[in-house]
Amino acid sequence: MLGLPDHILVAAAGDSIESLPSSEASNKFGASFETPAGRKLVKPSDYMELISCMRPNLWASLADEVPAWVNEKRNKTSVERTLRWLDACLALDVAAGQNTLGVVVGGSSIEERKRCATEVSKRNVSGFWIGGFGLGENVEERCNLLNAVTDCLPSDKPRLVSRLGLPEEVLEGIASGIDLFDSTYIHQLTMGGFALIFPVDMVEREMQNGIFNDSAGDLTKINLRTTTYRKDTSRIVDSCSCFTCQNHTRAYLNHLLNVHEMLAQILLEIHNTHHYLHFFRSIREAIKIGEFDLFWKQFVENRRSQIAAAVM
Repeated sequence: MLGLPDHILVAAAGDSIESLPSSEASNKFGASFETPAGRKLVKPSDYMELISCMRPNLWASLADEVPAWVNEKRNKTSVERTLRWLDACLALDVAAGQNTLGVVVGGSSIEERKRCATEVSKRNVSGFWIGGFGLGENVEERCNLLNAVTDCLPSDKPRLVSRLGLPEEVLEGIASGIDLFDSTYIHQLTMGGFALIFPVDMVEREMQNGIFNDSAGDLTKINLRTTTYRKDTSRIVDSCSCFTCQNHTRAYLNHLLNVHEMLAQILLEIHNTHHYLHFFRSIREAIKIGEFDLFWKQFVENRRSQIAAAVM
């Protein structure tokens, strides 16, 4: 249907842009979602019917995700429902879990996260979808929760985390043992008129005394809607090889954005996606040569320096 034979299709219960799950409306029968057609209760049997029609390469089980501010009793309930729904989904799965990602939830409770991760790892699943992040937890909580979950999961199966997309969050997740990311970061940037410009080829730069030579630019994004770029005839990023940077200028994108031309988002998303994927390629290269920790440290330090300079 999509005409993308070289790509995989991963299905999850909720569209993280349009139909976020509602922890208040979910009950023991199924998860509740706010959709363009109104609120809908999705039971495991309904969900598996959709999965059988879509036939994705991987699919996440139905889960009861809760925000960070709910109480311990609600966290416990979310884990029990998620495990019960996982069992119901697996019982209806014709592939017997061969393409299933078991969802790990538990809110901000480390104990419930551990319990859920341990129980899900006992099921016949192909990998793990770590949900419930990006829903109110702070940075310190997130790091502790991620480490607690990954410590309970087998290392021979992939771990995917949802709703973490900022470069710092990605690096933090990888350091905790995350393999895959599901995020709306690029979409949100694009709709806001922002373009990524931070350097992503740190691994390929010459290193002097163990420190990356970072004289090629700063680590940030730019808002192409502002009048600053109205007459800027340069590319978004001079060294970028994407279609947008090779054929259009910042001034042209500024014009398209300010006259609300649909082409603006198309060109901007081409660049942002290309830039973001290049960032991931650099991470993989850093891991291959055993320099990920240095890459992570230098990246975060440069981001902090740029933010401090912008505030002053």
